[in-house]
Amino acid sequence: MRSVIAASLARECLLAVRQLSDLATPLLFFILVGLLFVLGLEPSPEILAEVGPGVIWVAALLASLLGAERLFRADLESGALELQALGSEPLTLSIIGKLLAHWLVTGLPLILLSPLLALMLGLPQAALPPLLAALILGTPVLTVLCALGAALTVSLRSSGTLLALVVLPLTVPVLIFGSRVAMEAGQGGAAEGGMLWLGALCALAASLGPPAVAVAVRISLE
Repeated sequence: MRSVIAASLARECLLAVRQLSDLATPLLFFILVGLLFVLGLEPSPEILAEVGPGVIWVAALLASLLGAERLFRADLESGALELQALGSEPLTLSIIGKLLAHWLVTGLPLILLSPLLALMLGLPQAALPPLLAALILGTPVLTVLCALGAALTVSLRSSGTLLALVVLPLTVPVLIFGSRVAMEAGQGGAAEGGMLWLGALCALAASLGPPAVAVAVRISLE
């Protein structure tokens, strides 16, 4: 099992490194969304600090969606996805490696860039550690939800709009709890409740996400 997951993870990371433009696009989009909010809102530190956590989470979601459509597209066109589905090894193991790779090349860089965006939005320093912790717990959930939507729509030619319609409603709890964690911490309140909910969602996504994505892939291949 570990060898299958490690092989899938190494393959996906290698493909991502070979396509640096696809790797950099979500990160640039993440920064540009935050910059547009800074330029479009009233230049008041109070207003920016209040809406900042929500802006960061929305930007992270949109950046994750930006690369989700291509998550299974290349494998479908090359026939590798069908071979993985028909192979002797469980498809869930390959999906786990693909999800880990997608989070490493998309979710983790977004977390590392989030302090820069937080400084642009004027978030207080007390809100940065809870914000990073919330993103560490929340971005894997976004990865699983984006992968689930991509698996359900991979056989469609123009799946971008439908992918967004499928994924966006499912991400509402993550956005609510993630934004509240940073907002409560910035105002001196307790953020433990939101962190516990994010931890529960992360555990649920880690345990049920890969099998659900594998089932969605099989449905799309039929």
